[in-house]
Amino acid sequence: MIGLFDPGLFRIGDTLSGGAGEPFEGIPRFSPEHFAKVRVKEALKRKQLLAGLDQLSEEGAIQVFRQRGMGDQHLLVGAVGALQFDVLVFRLKSEYGVEIILDRMPFALARWVSGTGYDPKHFERGESAVCVEDKDGKPIVLFRNEWALGYAQEHMPKTLELRETAG
Repeated sequence: MIGLFDPGLFRIGDTLSGGAGEPFEGIPRFSPEHFAKVRVKEALKRKQLLAGLDQLSEEGAIQVFRQRGMGDQHLLVGAVGALQFDVLVFRLKSEYGVEIILDRMPFALARWVSGTGYDPKHFERGESAVCVEDKDGKPIVLFRNEWALGYAQEHMPKTLELRETAG
């Protein structure tokens, strides 16, 4: 039996090896289809909110996104199913003592951006798309619908790729 102390370096799904090991990709984070801004009802509970969101995102219940350059000031959450928001609200209140308000957002697709020459201006045209970052700082574009995604793909630099999962 082996016991490990985790100083915050490991995530759910990480694998440890005593030798060279076999490299493999981690568990993919799939593209959420429902999005909301998170507001805490009581400002003094901000630390508990961040801890709860971090734990729930590690478990895969939700994904947390940050608006570019805003750090933890304006947090967004994404979920594959709308009922996951109910789970989020319940667990934050029952396990962390935090009551939140979710402001639903009109986006339906998320795509991770890879490649060179990324500039949010290529994607943010009107209210059809917004650029955010995932918890690892990787750029993501949230699109309102398939049409907005298609338009962006036609007009973005050829050096960029939009992916449905984080890579």
